Amino acid sequence: MPKVGMEPLRRRALIDATISAIGERGSLDVTMSEIAGRAGVSSALAHHYFGAKDELLLATMRHILAELTIDMRRALQSAGSPRERVSAVVAVNFSDIQFQPETIAAWLAFYVEAQKSSALRRLLRVYARRLHSNLMSGLTGILPRSEADRAAEATAAMIDGLYIRRALKDGVPDAATAIALVEDYLEIKLGGRQTQ
Repeated sequence: MPKVGMEPLRRRALIDATISAIGERGSLDVTMSEIAGRAGVSSALAHHYFGAKDELLLATMRHILAELTIDMRRALQSAGSPRERVSAVVAVNFSDIQFQPETIAAWLAFYVEAQKSSALRRLLRVYARRLHSNLMSGLTGILPRSEADRAAEATAAMIDGLYIRRALKDGVPDAATAIALVEDYLEIKLGGRQTQ
């Protein structure tokens, strides 16, 4: 008889193990058996909860996006000005939770896999729209809409680009430098304007 309440814990353990395995390998070239072993469950139980590996990968991406969304909402609620909103979006994307080597590797692997998987592609589109919308929530209070749109696109491209660059380097990710690079761009683009 299954233990009551264990399913959410085991699902989370499998998702964490997936992130860890992808981070170690640097690709999605991991098996359900490897992931299950890392999570301390049987391969059969992993298949029972998620079916195929693709479903586990999709659940893992959803989990990463859900954590990002929770952190983003919290940060945006505490931002007092449009400029603070933009900085909050940048800071959350490079937070200690998000900018970990394993999570960075998972993002890169998911970007690659999204070229073949329509479900992952949809999730990445959701992420891109949310990032753009969150940036616009601050930028439209500082710049005219068309300029804000371009600044949001450029800022999002910098965030994504810094993840890619980080994935290609060894060592601990340097969030402070990544944030400083994006903030330098924003200072130049916004020309010291705080609100409109």
